This record gives sequence, C-alpha cells and structure tokens, in this order.
Amino acid sequence: MTQTELTLPSTESDRGLAHRALDIIQSAFEQDPPVRWLYPDDAEYGRHFPAFAAALGAPAFTECTLRLNEAAAALWVQPGSEPDETALCEVIERSLPPHRQGDAFAVIEEMGAHHPDEPHWYLPVIGTCPDRQGQGHGAALLRHVLEICDRTGVPAYLEATTTRNRALYARHGFDATAEIRVAGCPPLTAMVRSPR
Repeated sequence: MTQTELTLPSTESDRGLAHRALDIIQSAFEQDPPVRWLYPDDAEYGRHFPAFAAALGAPAFTECTLRLNEAAAALWVQPGSEPDETALCEVIERSLPPHRQGDAFAVIEEMGAHHPDEPHWYLPVIGTCPDRQGQGHGAALLRHVLEICDRTGVPAYLEATTTRNRALYARHGFDATAEIRVAGCPPLTAMVRSPR
C-alpha cells in the first residue's frame, strides 16, 4: 500500500498508528465473507482492502476516533461525520473491474440506507488479529465508545458480517434491524444500539 492510496494523518506518529490499525484490520478481515466477495484474489485484497477500510473509516484518522490496542483496531465515525465517499469511489473504481463496480456501489448504497435517521456513532470497521480473537480486545474498543453513547444519549450503528461478530455485538446491546442482501454479496446485518 502506498501513501498516495490512503488518506492518513499528517504527523509521523499518527501515521504510524493509522498504519498499525490498518495492518490489524487487514489481518482480521482476511476470511471475512463480504470483504472476500469484494476482493477474492489474495493479492488484490492485500493491495486494495486497506485503502477501502481507510475510506470507510476516514474520520477516525482525522477526528481522533480511532481506537487501538495491542491486538484490535476500530474506526469509529462520530455523529455529524461520514465516510470519505470520494475516496471510497476512487478505491472501487481503481481496484475493481468495471463489470463489478456497480455491485460494489449497490452494496455501499444499501448499507447507507439502513443508518438511523438521527445522529449516531457509526462503526464501519473493527477487527482483531486472528490469533488474539475471543480475548476481549475488540470488546474493549466497543465499550469505550458505547459508554460515550450512553452518556450523551446517542445510538450506535454497524453492519455485522458474520454470525460470530453479530453475536458479539448483540452481547453489547446491538439489535439486528435488517439483513442486507445485494448483488450476490454475502449478507450483512444492520444493527443498532440504543443508548442506555
């Protein structure tokens, strides 16, 4: 991945954290069904998925909503912010053949259609290193922002991509609101958590 493919923070220290987060996320999503539907080829996955994830979670790098520990990373988007749609479109257009781009855009559009209408925290990407999963690293990154949601009375939203992570989110108070099935992509589950 080259510097020009990613929109990352300007300071060297922050860029280092961003790259570390994206390395963890890339490792975590290697077997994720919707992501591997998007990038089935290993080389293409390694080359393009970090930029795709960075575009989805772009505000996390510029608004200090990146959450990171030794084994997990979460790209949170706070109320009032959005993924970088321009960067996301550019990644899709340069990384997918023309006949697959429409399907990718259709999935992204359907994901956007299920967001709550009111201001909310959005978690487009969270991942834990495969050899460290099930040890509470991802849960710790969820809890931090969910405490903010509860204090401020704001909901949280995400899309679960597997039954395993759907169960994790349910344990943290997220409820399934819709199943997203578009263009042959493995299903995603839209999930919302109301503040406590």
